This record gives sequence, structure tokens and C-alpha cells, in this order.
Amino acid sequence: MNSSRGVVMLLIATVAGLAAVMFGSRWMVSQSAGTTTKVVVATSDINLGQRITPDLLKAVDWPSTSVPPGSFSDVQKIDGRVLKESTLRGEPVVESRLSPVGTLGGLSAVINEGKRAITVRVNDVIGVAGFALPGNYVDIIVNTQKDANATHDQNISKIVLEKILVLAVAQEVGRDDTKPKVVDAVTLEVTPDQAEKIDLARSIGTLSLVLRNQVDPQATLTGGATRASLLNVVAAAPVAASEPAPVHVVQRVAARAPSNCVRVISGSETTKECF
Repeated sequence: MNSSRGVVMLLIATVAGLAAVMFGSRWMVSQSAGTTTKVVVATSDINLGQRITPDLLKAVDWPSTSVPPGSFSDVQKIDGRVLKESTLRGEPVVESRLSPVGTLGGLSAVINEGKRAITVRVNDVIGVAGFALPGNYVDIIVNTQKDANATHDQNISKIVLEKILVLAVAQEVGRDDTKPKVVDAVTLEVTPDQAEKIDLARSIGTLSLVLRNQVDPQATLTGGATRASLLNVVAAAPVAASEPAPVHVVQRVAARAPSNCVRVISGSETTKECF
């Protein structure tokens, strides 16, 4: 009887031990999942090129298992740094979005290495009705003449540059993909070679911007649009020059007037002989 009771007590103790182990492991997992780390986030939207000040940041508790790479835990460590990419309210500020230490604020801080910024004048139509916003990509079309010395119409519109990044519109670099803004100037990020082409293009014709998909890397090759291709006019075949009719030259030889004449008297008859 006592042995049976001992076996029962042993089984109860074993079950209780297993339950304690199970609950203990679950508690440890829940405690581990609930641990947090301080991460610096933006307290408001911060535009690219803007210098960061402490009032734009705060440190919040962030799950330790999902801390963004390159994030900061102390606001003072990024005081005075400049953003090269816009950051929205509540987003962590990470090193990859910051310009190098010592960079001054402004547009020059967001120009990538090896690139340049050039500004072109636009109007509400040429500027894609205000939808060419900072962060968008555009193609550039030039409308000019094939031959500047041509006496007849040789207008052509041709895409000369593709996938050009818009850095700023007017003097604003804030990126807002929802609100169109009609401006009279757009600043683009280009290579030195592209800057030369844009400068030449705007001196020989009119520039237009074509908004393109931001994730579309496909380059296109077109022959340009002319009046003939636009109106689907078939060019007339050149008329072959006909051979001139042979000219028959008739030379008229004038009779040579006699130069020597003599009078011949024969009896009562008188004649004149010329030779």
C-alpha cells in the first residue's frame, strides 16, 4: 500500500517538474522577446539636405530583435549631421541616410560622388504639369532643327537623356509624391558629360521633361519624331533628270564671193568671167 502511494507521489512530482520547466521556458522566451533597445527616430518629416538638430529627434524603445542596421541610440551622436535622403516622422535615422561628417547643409550635400547638379527652366506643361518632384526620374527631350542652316522645316523632337534624377523643384528639395507643384525651374543630378549635353540642348532648342517609372531601368532608342513621321507623310521620290535632246548643229557655209573677174570681148559680144 505504501509502495503504491510512493509511486503515485513520484508521478505527481515528475509531472509538476515538467510543468515548471515548460512554464519557465515560456517565461524566458517572452522576456527575451520583450527586451527593447533605444533607437533614435525622427519626430517630424526631415527633408534631404537638411541639417539635423536635437529637436527633430528622440530616442524611443525599439524591439531588440528588429533594430535597423546603422541606427543610433544617442541623439547627440548625430547632432549637426545632414540627411542625403528624406526621413519621415517615426522612422529611425540610420548612417546610410546621412552625408559624411562635416558636410555642410543644402543641395550640395545630397549630390552623389561624381555627379553634378544643373538647373533647367520649365513651364507647367514642360514640367509634367508639376509632377516632376524631387526623387522622381525623368527623360529629357529636345526640340530643334536637324540643320540650323536649312531653308525649309526640319524640326525634330528627340530623347537625348534618360533616367535623370530630380533633386529639387524651384528651391525646394522635399520629396512628396502626392502633391504636384508647378514651378519654373527643376534641378537635375547628372554626370559631367550629361551636363554638357543639357547645356548644348537648351541653347539649340526647347527642352521638355518626360516623367518615367522610378524602377524602370530600360533604355530606349528612338529615331526622333519629325513632321513627316508625325503626319505619316510619304516622302516623294526624287525626279530623275532626263537626258537633254541631242542638238543638231547645222553649219551654213557662206558662198565665197568671186574676187577676180575679167571682161572677155568676142566680136560684138562681151562677157564677164570671174574666178
